[in-house]
Amino acid sequence: MFFPVYLTVVMSVKPPEELFMFPPEIYTSRPTLNNFTEMFEAIRQNRVPFSRYVFNSLTVTVSVTFLQTVIISMAGFVLAKCQFAGRNLINRIIVISLLYQSNVIYIMQYVIINKLGLIDSLSALILPSIASPVGLFLMKQSISQIPDSIIDSAKTDGAGLFRICWQIVIPNQKPALMTLIIFAFQSSWNMQSGAFIFHEEYKTLPTVINQISVTGLARAGISMAGAVFMLLPPAIIFTLAQSQIIETMTYSGIKN
Repeated sequence: MFFPVYLTVVMSVKPPEELFMFPPEIYTSRPTLNNFTEMFEAIRQNRVPFSRYVFNSLTVTVSVTFLQTVIISMAGFVLAKCQFAGRNLINRIIVISLLYQSNVIYIMQYVIINKLGLIDSLSALILPSIASPVGLFLMKQSISQIPDSIIDSAKTDGAGLFRICWQIVIPNQKPALMTLIIFAFQSSWNMQSGAFIFHEEYKTLPTVINQISVTGLARAGISMAGAVFMLLPPAIIFTLAQSQIIETMTYSGIKN
């Protein structure tokens, strides 16, 4: 599990003459930070400050993570604990949507975003990412474990659905919420903006690093340095919340 991470870090500090050795070595005899320096230099040539790309990525990541957590939590509660016409059909559609890759809907997304006039804005990245079938399925399954007797007791005491959701159900979903936050953070942090963003000042950091890395083998070291830079935030978030993920995967529910 740790070997790919180790190899990425080692490749990022290798000098160019060691990057293309055959057979490849899993260590470096002359580590250097030139790859990171060249990465920042290459980004600076775009005439947009490096901080701007970081700001764009953080804006998209924080917005998507927050909105996805709030909206999916409420939707999962409704689908798990509320009875209404079409509930079973919606649940089946969610399960079927798990089979589709995001590439399948790119053209339809572009047409809709273009008609809404959101091309070349961060909203083009944020709005489509709020809906996550995986996250919704996760929250719905987790909330389903809460006994209906708790919901009925709250209704008897006069609590409305909104209060039941945020004061009774969601506080008991900490493991599922942490897992949802990690999934949302990872997907939005690594999001490519090339399909909807064309102005340089609105591009995200993964897009810029990808643009640099595809220019040829001469920038293989820069590509690995960028991979390390992009790896750090999700790795830190995952490390801090890994116990919550394990608890979610083994979650057996609250007993009556």
